[in-house]
Amino acid sequence: MATSRDVARLAGVSQSTVSYVMSGRRSISPETRRRVEEAIETLGFQPNAGARALASQRSQFIGLVVPFAPGADMTAVLPFIETITKCAREEDHNVILATEDEGAEGLTRLSDQSLCDAIVLMEVGANDPRIPVAAGLSVPVILIGVPDDPAGLYCVDMDYTMAGRMAVDELAASTHDRVVMLGYPREVMARDVNFVRRFLRGAEDSAAAHGIAYAAVRPQDTTRAGAEAALDQVLAESEPGGGRGRLGLVVPDYQLIQPTLQSLLDRGLAPGRDLSVIGLCTDRTAETSTPPVTNISLEPRDVSRRAMRILFRLLNRESVPTLSTVELVAPRLTVRQTSLPVR
Repeated sequence: MATSRDVARLAGVSQSTVSYVMSGRRSISPETRRRVEEAIETLGFQPNAGARALASQRSQFIGLVVPFAPGADMTAVLPFIETITKCAREEDHNVILATEDEGAEGLTRLSDQSLCDAIVLMEVGANDPRIPVAAGLSVPVILIGVPDDPAGLYCVDMDYTMAGRMAVDELAASTHDRVVMLGYPREVMARDVNFVRRFLRGAEDSAAAHGIAYAAVRPQDTTRAGAEAALDQVLAESEPGGGRGRLGLVVPDYQLIQPTLQSLLDRGLAPGRDLSVIGLCTDRTAETSTPPVTNISLEPRDVSRRAMRILFRLLNRESVPTLSTVELVAPRLTVRQTSLPVR
């Protein structure tokens, strides 16, 4: 089995240089790095994780605290987990998963038992009791989400306020008379997650600025029955395509989008012909819905990449080139088959 000494001999460098290339803890010239990496590949060198961790005093693990709460959409969480894991592996780290229900005690366990070198905390509440604990840990912590008080921690998230404004701006620009927010289910609202507040506030502010009628309906849950009951309430007060004017529905919960579209079709109402529907979801979800839905993209992979870039700069004690500890990723709107044409 090849050793780091063999790699150093083939690359024509010292053994310590090989170590620095693998750990990234010192600046190495591109040419030297190339020779070392080629020698590693040629020899099939696999560094011993235990020895490397002992030498660097690192566990080579990133703790990822993920939501498994009632109502949590694991389909939406999966792109975050995949991207965070990929970014960690690129920095020679693995990921250890911890569930959100462990609370502040779980964070303390990850840090005090030296189980990880840094922590990514997801599903951040507006007044999250974990934040003061996270701010006092000995390892770097980054938040995917923005609490009311980040306590000095770095946060990365999509700009949900902009996303809410963008949805209503689009409906106002295409001459809709009414906007109804087919909002987040009750169990999601009960968790008081900050992005929910921001999205709804952005939509409300845009409606007020455009002077367009705005109402919100909160479904009981994300089932087909929940979508049906919410639409009963919406349509009881409107006549899509009729005397009440053009109706635009905004559906911010991914799990409600397809049930809503199907329920409308079953009622003889065609999105894109009788009313507009805009969903807040990934592009893949939008493209594969029936019919393909106009969407505000969630950008989970971009958010995750930016968060991990900052986290490793913190871990390596490098400067973080940001003007603020909060970094927001701009959303994108893509018009598909569920939008009424401008009249």
